[in-house]
Amino acid sequence: MEKVYEAKKVLSKVARKTSLVHSNFLSKSNKVFLKSENLQLTGSFKLRGAYYKISKLSDEQKKKGVIACSAGNHAQGVALASKENNIKATIFIPATAPLSKVEATRAYGADIALIDGVYDDAYNESVKFQKETDGVFIHPFDDIDVVAGQGTIALEVLEQLDEVDAIVVPIGGGGLISGIAATIKQIKPSCKVYGVQAAKAGSMYESFKEHKRKELHMVNTFADGTAVKLPGKLTYEICCEYVDDIVLVEEDEIASAVLALMEKEKMVSEGAGALSVAAIMFDKIPLKDKNVVAIVSGGNIDVNILSRVINRALLKTGRISNITVELLDKPGQLKEVSTIIAQYGANVIRVRHNQGGEGTDINDCYLKISMETRDFEHFNQIKEALIQKGYHILSVIQ
Repeated sequence: MEKVYEAKKVLSKVARKTSLVHSNFLSKSNKVFLKSENLQLTGSFKLRGAYYKISKLSDEQKKKGVIACSAGNHAQGVALASKENNIKATIFIPATAPLSKVEATRAYGADIALIDGVYDDAYNESVKFQKETDGVFIHPFDDIDVVAGQGTIALEVLEQLDEVDAIVVPIGGGGLISGIAATIKQIKPSCKVYGVQAAKAGSMYESFKEHKRKELHMVNTFADGTAVKLPGKLTYEICCEYVDDIVLVEEDEIASAVLALMEKEKMVSEGAGALSVAAIMFDKIPLKDKNVVAIVSGGNIDVNILSRVINRALLKTGRISNITVELLDKPGQLKEVSTIIAQYGANVIRVRHNQGGEGTDINDCYLKISMETRDFEHFNQIKEALIQKGYHILSVIQ
């Protein structure tokens, strides 16, 4: 706790005290607040731990330079802190990291080494480099000073909402949830702490449930900031002591949370940052009538992937539907189908007409239609209307 309070003092000169925003959209079973670390300097909470750790270095250590590995957010935190302290920084980043994160890190003056694979592969290369150069390694999560820096978020939450009953936290290697859980439980033990991981990158989840650190063979999630095969030793121990439970969310659920934050809360979040919101949206947290804080941990989403994430979310929520209709290839058929869709208030955004192939009647054709609908119920009304008019539905993609 001494380190957390010291970190708060150090960070007061550089980090933002991010807003705690009430969410009407999410406040159904509980009263939900969003802790907007996506609006932190460098676009994520990672600045806190990185800056505090680097502030603790001696002059001799600073001269040797710092080394880090990161999926992108820790990299930016280390790069900014190094620039502020005139320290040379070399950062190893997995080649799968979004280009926006890589370029943002480079803009702070750090040397970048892109490594094939995921975070763990970048970590292995950074360890080799550290041994060769004797630089100071700034671990993204498995370091007590880094954990203490992240714990300052819990202090802010308590200042902003003393009546907090639970905090929902995204997990990658575990630095964020370790700092928050260890801090909040020592000040307000009654406050629940729930962790959230992507189902395709659930290393801490597996470790927590099986009561031993477990390394996954592979991780594969667009929530790249949490794509960690093996959780930290320190962070695993802290999670076992202070975290109440850890849940998983699917890729479609994460995408839906990213879209909901944009549409309903006017917040831009990366996949990792929206894990907590996804858990609340899809009822993974077993609470009712409580004050719940969801940590939106980062907003550094690559614009090149954003459109794909939005499209995935629209499909997941029934906002875009694709249907293939079999009909006679004669004039007026397309007009009639379009009229039915329009009568139900849907919007056709794409039409593809294919003449029948082998195994079909010569006069048959296929009409593949993409449409914007309100939800699944709305789409099903349109589908039933088409069937009642005698059209044969070949396939539906939602």
